[in-house]
Amino acid sequence: MPAIALRNVTKRFGDVHALRGIDLTVESGEVFGFLGPNGAGKSTTIDILLHYTHPSSGSVDVLGHDVTEAPVAVRERVGILPEGFAPFETMTGRQHLAYAIESADADDEPEALLERVGLADAADRSAAAYSTGMTQRLALAMALVGSPDVLILDEPSTGLDPHGVRRMRKIVRAERDRGATVFFSSHILAQVEAVADRVAILRAGDLVAVDTIDGLRETVDAGSELIVDLTGEPAAVAPVVASLDGVSTVDERDDALVVGCTADAKLRVLDEIRAAGATIRDFSTGETSLEELFVSYTEGAT
Repeated sequence: MPAIALRNVTKRFGDVHALRGIDLTVESGEVFGFLGPNGAGKSTTIDILLHYTHPSSGSVDVLGHDVTEAPVAVRERVGILPEGFAPFETMTGRQHLAYAIESADADDEPEALLERVGLADAADRSAAAYSTGMTQRLALAMALVGSPDVLILDEPSTGLDPHGVRRMRKIVRAERDRGATVFFSSHILAQVEAVADRVAILRAGDLVAVDTIDGLRETVDAGSELIVDLTGEPAAVAPVVASLDGVSTVDERDDALVVGCTADAKLRVLDEIRAAGATIRDFSTGETSLEELFVSYTEGAT
């Protein structure tokens, strides 16, 4: 049984089509990144998953429950980190956790959750005085109450410093390892790339891609980059390299060749350079980043 299933989901606000026939399945136990430009429909989709709004058509199941027919059964098993969480002005961090634990009828210890997100030293301070990053970590701790089967995290990296981001990634991986499903949206694509098993990309209400990051690279025929440092002039071998199958671009950079090529062409490039009599001093490789893939799928989106 999938953790999340959307079938032909549409959402209209008057004449505006926020979502156009979304079909999406998120498997149990995976970390799923949900991406799109501003206004693409990410927040609307999350609101529908949480029964904050209704789809205009289609069906949405979370953990086998239709969210429209059984919203309480869904919410009991879902942890939520909302975008723009604001703490209560009169409560400490510890009191926020105690309140969340009591509301969920859970048996977590506030201290353990605060320690896990790095707020133990600020447990008894007013949460209203927390920094943006601290507030975000408090919201994450509250989302973890009761060891939910699904975590829905909306922009979880907002306001986090590098240490906080690293801690958040560690928590996401640990939740996946215990069997939870993590569904999260983020504008920080490097963080998505670091933890996501699969990603979906929305563009103007349409789901334009759902795949692993490697799968997205293959779909858009995104090549790899090979940088080869040479002891001689790169111009002498550049034409030979450019003629090889799988090579799309060859540029000269000081004493190096920068070769855009498919992954399976890398060894051919190195072999051909050696066969042409050049000496390779060093080489390095890189792959198309998720940011570059995102741009390729969403160019022209408004």
